[in-house]
Amino acid sequence: MPTLQKTIVTTLIAGALLTPFATQAQNKPRKLPFVQQEWSKDYRPFRIAGNLYYVGTYDLACYLIATPKGHILINTGLEESVPLIRKHVQALGFKFEDIKILLATHAHYDHVAGIAAIKKATGAKFMIQEKDAKAMIDGGASDYALGSHGATFEPVQPDQLLKNGEIIKLGTMQVKLLHHPGHTPGASSFSFTVRDEKRAYKVLIANMPSILDETKLSGMPGYPEVGKDYAKTLAVMKNEQFDIWLSSHASQFSLHEKHKPADPYRPEAFFDKAGYDKSLAGLKKRYDEKLKQK
Repeated sequence: MPTLQKTIVTTLIAGALLTPFATQAQNKPRKLPFVQQEWSKDYRPFRIAGNLYYVGTYDLACYLIATPKGHILINTGLEESVPLIRKHVQALGFKFEDIKILLATHAHYDHVAGIAAIKKATGAKFMIQEKDAKAMIDGGASDYALGSHGATFEPVQPDQLLKNGEIIKLGTMQVKLLHHPGHTPGASSFSFTVRDEKRAYKVLIANMPSILDETKLSGMPGYPEVGKDYAKTLAVMKNEQFDIWLSSHASQFSLHEKHKPADPYRPEAFFDKAGYDKSLAGLKKRYDEKLKQK
């Protein structure tokens, strides 16, 4: 088994958070507040660049970083999509059971609802930014914007809590967590380098700071600093460096314009700094508009 960073289980998680939700973890999550057809629609998996692969659905992006020591899976989509992810991983020639680390861009049901099932099936270690740990443990019931719907996914106890700038290691692969709060308190992007036969590619899986309709940028119960966090994230993300950028939703980085199911391997299709800048500018405009609302 590959050497992983030592698990840090804080007193906060072990005591104050875990106990209240021990019984809730055995209950089925409630009906999801919002679902799009594209979220569970199948999509042919493909190699993005080097040892990085797309294994998600038509719109809910899931990424496999394959290594000789096992694999890292970033995001899982909905719980019902777990069989699809398994099929996609196997179709690419990898073993589903070789997934060793599970990561998530943020603790919303459309990206983490499959974590519990995949963790049980593979024994993988689940790691998440520390400020999203509580939402993972209570199945999303404590989410500042969506918590009114109750639990929306099966609760999961993280194996390791991550901080900004922390490096996740698996074999020689190193993935850096970038804390970009706002969408959730622990929303995060991931930066790493992959290589193919020709060159190396610096990849950014960006958690784009979109703003939910339910979010108020001031006076938001459960997340009073949300407005400041969004402002900080929007400023910081403008300076991120990369060759390839991807995101939590395929629609956010125009996947279906850049890649068709029958297309050959072409990492350059995802060289799109202009698209990244345009997307951030649109989100900044949305932020400014929301800021004016009372």
